[in-house]
Amino acid sequence: MEQESTRESDSTILDVSSDYPREKHISIQRHLADLEKLADLKEGEFTMAVSQNTDQHVTDEKKPCPLCPEEKLKACYGPKLHRHLQNLHWKVSVEFEGYRMCICHLPCHPVKPNLVGEQTLSKMGAHYHCIICSATITRRTDMISHINRHVNKGETESRFITVPAPKSSEVLKELATDVQVLPNYSTPQKTDSYFNPKMKLNRQLIFCALAVLAEERKPIECLDAFGATGIMGLQWAKHLRSAVKVTINDCNENSVTMIRENCHLNKMKVKLESMEEDNGEAMADGADGEENTDTIEVTRMDANVIMHLRAFDFIHLDPFGTSVNYLDSAFRNVRNLGIVSLTSTDTSSLYAKAQHVALRHYGCNIVRTEYYKELGARMIIAAVTRAAARCNKAIEVLLAVALEHFVLVVVRVLRGPSTADDSVKKIRYLIHCQWCEERIFQKQGSMAEENPYQQLPCDCHSSMPGKTAVVLGPLWSGSIFNSGFLRRMLVEAVQHGLDEAQPLLKTLVCEAECTTSKLSTHSPSDENKQEECGVYIRTANTSAESYLIHGKRKSDEVLRNAAKRQKSENSAEHPAFYYNIHRHSIRGMNMPKLNKFLNYLSEAGYRVSRTHFDPMGVRTNAPLAQFKTVLMKYSTPTYTGGQAEGPGHRPGDIQQGEQAHSKADGKVDDAEFLEDDKSAVTTALLTKDCPAPCAAD
Repeated sequence: MEQESTRESDSTILDVSSDYPREKHISIQRHLADLEKLADLKEGEFTMAVSQNTDQHVTDEKKPCPLCPEEKLKACYGPKLHRHLQNLHWKVSVEFEGYRMCICHLPCHPVKPNLVGEQTLSKMGAHYHCIICSATITRRTDMISHINRHVNKGETESRFITVPAPKSSEVLKELATDVQVLPNYSTPQKTDSYFNPKMKLNRQLIFCALAVLAEERKPIECLDAFGATGIMGLQWAKHLRSAVKVTINDCNENSVTMIRENCHLNKMKVKLESMEEDNGEAMADGADGEENTDTIEVTRMDANVIMHLRAFDFIHLDPFGTSVNYLDSAFRNVRNLGIVSLTSTDTSSLYAKAQHVALRHYGCNIVRTEYYKELGARMIIAAVTRAAARCNKAIEVLLAVALEHFVLVVVRVLRGPSTADDSVKKIRYLIHCQWCEERIFQKQGSMAEENPYQQLPCDCHSSMPGKTAVVLGPLWSGSIFNSGFLRRMLVEAVQHGLDEAQPLLKTLVCEAECTTSKLSTHSPSDENKQEECGVYIRTANTSAESYLIHGKRKSDEVLRNAAKRQKSENSAEHPAFYYNIHRHSIRGMNMPKLNKFLNYLSEAGYRVSRTHFDPMGVRTNAPLAQFKTVLMKYSTPTYTGGQAEGPGHRPGDIQQGEQAHSKADGKVDDAEFLEDDKSAVTTALLTKDCPAPCAAD
């Protein structure tokens, strides 16, 4: 019993929870020679035996295998033991950072006994010992997967491995703001302070929205609920200065420490847990003498807790995945006429790849459509509207953007149960035809229709048997853009030199106004009217004193009356969703270029514009039948013989006798048009001759 206990203590696995270092298991070695030393083998024993090529062994002493019990392998001579260690244990080992985890046959892995009649047969279990967590894994493939999971989580240290010194932290610069990041900063599983360089455009859009709000009233209290490295809050405080009071929050202690260091790196005071701490070395006096007035409050608590405890004018939510878990807390104490922005990265559920998750998080039934990006944005806005209505608050959508792997929604908040009822009425179901992809929001009414699919403009239901359409939603049916607010964001982007956000904002302005012109020209009198496109946007002639009084009921009534007048003036609603021109192309016909097709639709009397959701998408109020009619009218037939004049001549003012191109040439032309249009937007942005609404550009 003493010998067995001694052997068991020698072959024990790592106990990571213990406070003192333990020796590694004997199956974990760096070289084969180290494993042979455990068996008390010397290199000369088996080499001399092979060279002599005789049956007489160099030594008569038989030695056991250190990784196999006697029941599996009896003691043998040196050459045989060497081949056993090399071909069995070392050959099927798993490598990790220079170490080999050899297969072990010792009785340190519990195996269930097999009952055969009245005899109990115990099976010797071959296994591996994990170098990190000391777990015992049976199969080699499972061991490799087990190690990979440790690596993905950032767990690469153990008690007996000499870990190299960590790499020095890296300092990145974005928008004239320095931020210190740790290694693997772009992988959330490997670091506590996550920094994604791909979200630069997202941060610029949020900064522009905050800058517009800061022009309306000063100072405003803003919250970055998920700080990570604190890059977003630092940009707010560094560029907007005394106009904002920034609070950066994170529930991770390491992230809070990193945010505090980044504040000192940018020469800002840190107010941590209601105690203002000044760093004399980092607080160097600036040339203008205003840097010492910049103070950022850093808190460590759950995002729901801080939004329940305090009131803010501007709140930004950017959690990992969905943000529906924080909406109730965000709208509970947000101030009147404040702004709530949220970034959702759960694109699998928003884009109908995981429909059950969308039903669980947002309560919406969706399918994959050609306009799936805008469908996901409207699904988020519907959830935001319901959360605000539970707090007797309404929302006005200022911006909804879906780019790459995130969806950004910016809304303005207005208190009052009556306005909340008006917002909730905009949540409707969508009827989507699965054959022609026509769509329409279901009409409001208390009476249930016998056949709601008859509301669709298409005749697919009458011409085809069975169920041709599905009901999606509930979704937000109102406008998802505010052109006045977007124009003011564009002015702020030009003033602060946000080059990446300017082309996107110009596209959004055209999409909000549903026009093909880059920026329409207005007279000064028309400019004020254009600036008041949104409900709660201050015009250029509005006095600041009357707008700053936002806590009184009288000012709320004035704003509501202005909203009613604005709604009555704008009888034409913003077109919902868009059509992809390639999705509805006619077989055997070459489509016109996208900019020409937009002009054709506009000449037909429809509102039309491009959309940022889809580079080949067309936003228009024309029904799908008219969309296809215009597309068919101005398409030319495809001929293999080259140039020909078919029945698809251009009428009227359209030039006659254009050459018919092949489909491949058509795709090249479309790609060239995209590049030309992109360059045109950039050129228009950088030129000084801009229209009156964008004088700052």
